Amino acid sequence: MSGTRLAAGGGRIDRSRPITVTFDGVTYPAYVGDTLASALLANGVRTVARGIYSGRPRGVAGIGIEEPSAYVQVESGVGEPMVAATVVEAYDGLRASGLAGRGRLLDGPDEARHDHVHTHCDVLVVGAGDGGMATAVAHGGGRVLLCDAAPTLDDSTAREVAALPEARALSRTTVVGAYDHGYFVAVERRTDHLGVVSTTVARQRLWHIRAKQVVYATGVHERPYAFPDNDRPGVMLAGAAAVYARRYGVRAGDAALVAGAHDGALRSALDLADAGVRVALVVDARPDVGGDEVDRLRERGIEVRTGFAVCGTAPDTDGGVAAAHVAPVDASGTVVGDRETVACDLVAVSGGPDPSRGPQRGWGARPGTPAGAGTPTGDPNGVGAAPVALFAVRVPGDETAAERTFLDLQRDATLADVERAVAVGMRSPEHVKRYTTIGTGADQGRTSSTVTLGVLAELTGTPLADLAPTTRRPPYVPVSFALLAGRDRGGLADPERVTPMQPWHVTHEVPFEDVGQWKRPWYVPRDGEDIDTAVRRECRAVRESVGMMDASTLGKIELQGRDVGVFLDRMYTNMFSTLKVGRIRYGVMCHADGMVFDDGTTARLTEDRWLMSTTTGNAAAVLDWLEEWLSTEWPELDVRCTSVTDHWATIALAGPRSRDVLAALAPALDVSAEAFPFMSVREAEVADLPARVMRISFSGELAYEVNVPAWHGLGLWEAVLRAGEPYGITPYGTETMHVLRAEKGFPIVGQETDGTVTPQDLGMGWAVSKKKSFVGRRSYARDDNLRDDRRQLVGLLPDGDRVVAEGAQVVADPSAPMPVPMAGHVTSSYWSVPLDRPFALALVERGESRHGERLYAVDGVDAVPVIVTSPVFYDPEGERRDG
Repeated sequence: MSGTRLAAGGGRIDRSRPITVTFDGVTYPAYVGDTLASALLANGVRTVARGIYSGRPRGVAGIGIEEPSAYVQVESGVGEPMVAATVVEAYDGLRASGLAGRGRLLDGPDEARHDHVHTHCDVLVVGAGDGGMATAVAHGGGRVLLCDAAPTLDDSTAREVAALPEARALSRTTVVGAYDHGYFVAVERRTDHLGVVSTTVARQRLWHIRAKQVVYATGVHERPYAFPDNDRPGVMLAGAAAVYARRYGVRAGDAALVAGAHDGALRSALDLADAGVRVALVVDARPDVGGDEVDRLRERGIEVRTGFAVCGTAPDTDGGVAAAHVAPVDASGTVVGDRETVACDLVAVSGGPDPSRGPQRGWGARPGTPAGAGTPTGDPNGVGAAPVALFAVRVPGDETAAERTFLDLQRDATLADVERAVAVGMRSPEHVKRYTTIGTGADQGRTSSTVTLGVLAELTGTPLADLAPTTRRPPYVPVSFALLAGRDRGGLADPERVTPMQPWHVTHEVPFEDVGQWKRPWYVPRDGEDIDTAVRRECRAVRESVGMMDASTLGKIELQGRDVGVFLDRMYTNMFSTLKVGRIRYGVMCHADGMVFDDGTTARLTEDRWLMSTTTGNAAAVLDWLEEWLSTEWPELDVRCTSVTDHWATIALAGPRSRDVLAALAPALDVSAEAFPFMSVREAEVADLPARVMRISFSGELAYEVNVPAWHGLGLWEAVLRAGEPYGITPYGTETMHVLRAEKGFPIVGQETDGTVTPQDLGMGWAVSKKKSFVGRRSYARDDNLRDDRRQLVGLLPDGDRVVAEGAQVVADPSAPMPVPMAGHVTSSYWSVPLDRPFALALVERGESRHGERLYAVDGVDAVPVIVTSPVFYDPEGERRDG
């Protein structure tokens, strides 16, 4: 094909505004209004891409989103990893390169701005096709929103929009999804055609539309028919070749063979002749063709042969079309006569029109059925509308013809692929789609779907009307993730939650650990310490003196109502209704399968007011879980749940000198063991601030949690630091907290548990009541929960000084032949300061009965000997808890 820019014509380009575009490193002239495809055709560029599997050269075949082969990577502006050249609007400096079926993700984030807009309308008109606006007016007018993918509206449509007082038209806008209850999603391309990256003007805008009624005026897509070697550059849809001439002033070839099976192909031949293309021959698969188009073609000296079709192409040195083979065919498309070769560089083929089904959700209408929700304009029945429904040409005697007859150019899928699918028993179009991958590309089979249906109907003997087109799922055209995210990107992608003490942590360059949405202080280094040195120092301080930790991230749920005690009895494995005011109880919460879901403490503040503490990451999930049961199972209970996590700042004081620090901060509070026993709560002034103090411990040491209103958090933190200075108080982070609790054998939900662990597996059968019912109790009678080989929580003491890796598999004999039986896995592993050695927690089969046994923790290729022991390594009698 030797494309040419016509001297006149081309209503969409502005010849007074020349630009340049670069493709595969070569710069070409173009005009504002061109697409990349039209610019390449105008400059005689034949090969634009390559087949994804075959590597065969491919050129431009279509005019818009139906393009099946000419996919490129845009490298200028924001860039696009994979987009059809037919929809890329040309701008000065555009750079792109051809693809072989797959794009490459761009390096770095998309820096462009993307917006989301919500709007309502009475009538949504999808597409500016024939009758769309007129149908909208007939439906009552009102607020009308027209969305069309074209850069501009034609004059008649623009006048119709202007005539309605509340009508609005969005050009460069594609409706990409239609959903329930009149909800639609559209993409507006605002600056893509400018090639600029702006942080003040949105590159694209995502419209969320609610419409009372919808009118689909999306028109039709032209479909080809398939024949051997139909993928060469120079084989185009006939209508597309004609539109390039009218719209862009581009002659797609010097000599054309036009092939079709309906009158539209004849009209395209006339358009090409008007554009100065020498039409060497027109072949029509229909046995008898008459009418005005035939007469006009013959008047120009253009031969029209009926009962003929294209049955192959011949390549030039670059792999593009140099000639086409034509032959007489029967009604099934089988060649029945001698083949003739016609010299040409353009094969313009058309098998007929298909309805552009638009974005209707889950389109599964059979040919001839209405177009789902909304009002379609035009004929939704495009399949088989031509007198001859030609889908694929078969050449008897050519054993490789089916392998070279491409049905889906983007997926390199052929007639032979469908024949193989049918041979192995595939009959449903959906099954054939998945077996062959036809229709799974970015174009969703717009040019291949109907052709494949026709071939399938012929191969299986099924009436075409009984075969439903495969479902095209939203988005209707590819949509970038950056657009879907909009402004919710980077730090706004997920709320980043920080505690009131954040300024102090930042000032002291504290590293943070992400726990859910929270930034938790990981460790508090001094003088450039690494994490291991800092954690050992922090652990020693807590065990020997006193430490303080920002515990504000722990979930807090306030429960109010007269039935809270009854409700908690049902949600926790242990009893709560007997808890006295001013006391605290530890509880385990399970899902209905009996597996541990969360744990924490709950304090009874008054008779009908309770405060539940949850793990940091599970706070929202626990609240949802509580509200689900209250709403669906026990709505009669007088219980109200309120998240108060952000209302309070919490500081944990831990260590043998923590009582002294608290006494200095709260002189009016009796902090003696007798007056303030373990698992109790008191309200008092701490550092002259109203506070709620709980005596609980997650370290095994004497410990308190001081809660103040969030706005006092930083002030309390600084006051605790001052009060604790005489005792060498040491701030510590989550890593030290993990070590301290592991030394005591306290499990962490999500670390010692994985959704398959029961309280009994953790050695917490004492927390499972046998006197009441609760969520998950019945599951403990299941055979799986009664197995004697369940994995149970144990401690491990490794040989030597090596800290084994968390996740390491525990085996009895690492030298056993593959596959080696796995006895368990390591859940936590640290260095212990008081033990002066490494230790670990693990879930091991029959763990409680294996104390003292020698096993191996396998970390990659290394097998570290370990001794199974109790999970409680430090102060097993609990004597240090009271100071």
